[in-house]
Amino acid sequence: MNRRPASPLSFWLLISVAGLFLALALAPAARAEAAEGCGPWPAWEQFKRDFLSDDGRVIDASEADRRTVSEGQSYALFFALVAGDRAAFDRIMHWTENNLADGDLTGHLPAWLWGRANDGSWTVLDSNPASDADLWIAYALLEAGALWGERAYSLRGARLAARVLEDETFPVAGVGRFLLPGTAGFHPTENTWIVNPSYAPLQVLRALATRFPAERRWQQLVDGSAVMLRDSAPRGLAPDWATYRAGHAFDRDATATDDTTGSYNAIRVYLWAGMLDADDPRADGLRRHFVPFADFIAARGAPPEKVDAATGAAAANDGNAGFSASAVPFLVSLGQRALAAGQAARVARLNADSAPGYYTSVLTLFGIGWYEGRYRFAADGTLRPAWSATCTPR
Repeated sequence: MNRRPASPLSFWLLISVAGLFLALALAPAARAEAAEGCGPWPAWEQFKRDFLSDDGRVIDASEADRRTVSEGQSYALFFALVAGDRAAFDRIMHWTENNLADGDLTGHLPAWLWGRANDGSWTVLDSNPASDADLWIAYALLEAGALWGERAYSLRGARLAARVLEDETFPVAGVGRFLLPGTAGFHPTENTWIVNPSYAPLQVLRALATRFPAERRWQQLVDGSAVMLRDSAPRGLAPDWATYRAGHAFDRDATATDDTTGSYNAIRVYLWAGMLDADDPRADGLRRHFVPFADFIAARGAPPEKVDAATGAAAANDGNAGFSASAVPFLVSLGQRALAAGQAARVARLNADSAPGYYTSVLTLFGIGWYEGRYRFAADGTLRPAWSATCTPR
C-alpha cells in the first residue's frame, strides 16, 4: 500500500541545504563527481515511501481511482536505475509487465492506465499505450542490461523498442519520423497527426539509434523529432500538443482551433533539452531556440504555469516546484547558474511548505537529481549514473 510520512518538512529542509551547497559551491562538471554514487538518494527514498507500493506500483493517490499510469512506472524504473536500487527496479519491472503488458513486455505495449473500476475491481482502465512511457521503459531496460550485465533486461528493452518503432511512429517526407503519442486516437484524418513534443526526449531516442544502428528508422526519429520540437514552437515556447498537417507542417491558419497552451506536458521539453550532453549535435540549436523560456524566468523569478506557444504570451500564475526543477538543467546548460541556483532554492522552499504530489516529485527527481550530479546522459544518449564510476550498486 502507499505509505505517506506524517511530515516531509525535515526531509525537504535537508534537500534545501544540500541542493544550495552544491549549487553555489560546485561547477556542473564537479557536481557530477560529487554525488554519493551508491550512497542514499534521499529524494528517491522519499518517493518510494510516498508513491511506490511494496509490489512495485506507482500510485497517484490524488486521483479517486488511485490510478497507476505507465508514465509513472517508466520514470520509477529510470530513478531506480539512477539510484542503483536493483531490488526496486525488479519490483517495478515485474509489476509493469504483469499488470500493464499482459505478462509480456516483449510482446505487448503497456496499457497507459490501471486503477479501480466502477465495479470495485483493480484492472486496466484504458489499454491504449503511451509512447513516452514505452520509450522510457525500453530505455531503462536497455541501460540496466548494459550497466548490470543482465541479458533479460536487454531482451525486454530491445523488443519493446522495436514495437514502439513499428506501432507508434510515422514517416514524414523530407524530415524523418515523428512519434505518435499512442496507437489510437492521434491520426484523426488522412493528412493530420497529433503529437506531444514532451514525449520525444532526444537523448533517449539517440541512445536507441546508437544501440540499433542497423535500424535506420531510429535515426530518422531523432532527426524528425528535432524538427518537430523546433517547428511546433515558433516563438521558442513549447506547446503541450501540436497538430502536424501534411504539406503544411505545424502552420496554423485563421480558422485553426488547436489548443496552443504549453504547461504541465510542455515543461518537460525544456527539462530534456537542458540535460542533453553539450556534444549532442542538436543540443546547442535547441537550447538557443527555447531561450524565451529562460527569459520569462529571469523576468519574473519563476517559470509561468502556462504559455501560449502561438502568441508567446504567458499566464500570470507561476508554475509549481516541478516547473522550477525542470528549469534547472536548462538554465545550467545556458550558463545561467545563478538563475538555476535560485530555481533550485525555490524547489526546496515550495516542497518544504507542502508535500509535493506525484508529478511534482517526478520532475524534482529528474531536475534536482541531475543538478546534484547523480546522473548524466552521454553524447550518444547512454546513461551515466554516478555509481557506475564509483562503486557497486545496491
